[in-house]
Amino acid sequence: MAIDVAAPRAGSPGAAAPALALLANAFVWGVSWWPLRELQALGLHPLWATVFVYGSVVLAISAWRPSAWPELLRTPVLWVLVAAAGTTNATFNWGVTVGDVVRVVLLFYLMPLWTVLLARLLLGERMTRAAAFRVAMALVGAAVVLWPEGGGLPLPRTLPEWLGIAGGFSFALNNVMLRREAHRPQSARALAMFLGGVVVAGPLAAMLALNGVVPPPPAPAPGWIAGALLLAVCFLGGNLALQYGAARLPANATAVVMITEVLFASASAVLLGAAAITLPLVIGGTLIVGAALLAAR
Repeated sequence: MAIDVAAPRAGSPGAAAPALALLANAFVWGVSWWPLRELQALGLHPLWATVFVYGSVVLAISAWRPSAWPELLRTPVLWVLVAAAGTTNATFNWGVTVGDVVRVVLLFYLMPLWTVLLARLLLGERMTRAAAFRVAMALVGAAVVLWPEGGGLPLPRTLPEWLGIAGGFSFALNNVMLRREAHRPQSARALAMFLGGVVVAGPLAAMLALNGVVPPPPAPAPGWIAGALLLAVCFLGGNLALQYGAARLPANATAVVMITEVLFASASAVLLGAAAITLPLVIGGTLIVGAALLAAR
């Protein structure tokens, strides 16, 4: 996991490698919708894909840092992180697989709104005028993105839109819990985050499969097994890159670089025909991303 070192300033020569590492992580998450859709085309629903991919990473972390398990099992508060991270991964992976990628990612990035509210409740942080402005900016952006063409209230109307919003809320909770439990070993926190993808997506997929909402896992086949393992390697590599970069750059610089995930997701989705860019989407997206950038400052 990451080694604690003195963080260089964002513009210094020593910041280049950490910034590239963060860009690599943002790229992995930004284009993850494509391999998830390819796996779905092979019969593996995104919820089952989340179980197999994150289960593979859990096995890797368990072999690499077996001491993470005792820390996780004797620390009940880390199971809040398990639930938050698991909900984030299940909803995000599901949403970008079945919906308009850009809309889902933008709604996911309503984090400034949820982070301000959760930080007030869980960390006791006071809501400043700047924080209130970011909340208002994000809400206006969301309203523009969600405004229906025929008129009506700007509310989520499709499953992917609800999944994007739920994923953003749980990701904000995930980040607040990481700040609150920053003194815990990094291996235990990483195990909690990946384990969440299994313990949340697994029961949810099983319940929906029993009710005929999602298909059961397909029979073992080289195609989807190899794809799931390759995606697991990418996610693990992205997580290691994130920890490397975040340990060596100021938090505000890390947050700014991570917002490039929106750019990677949007560009790849447009190029591959998985999203349509409209003027309301551009305006609303600018407000949402702007609120996230202000939060990073």
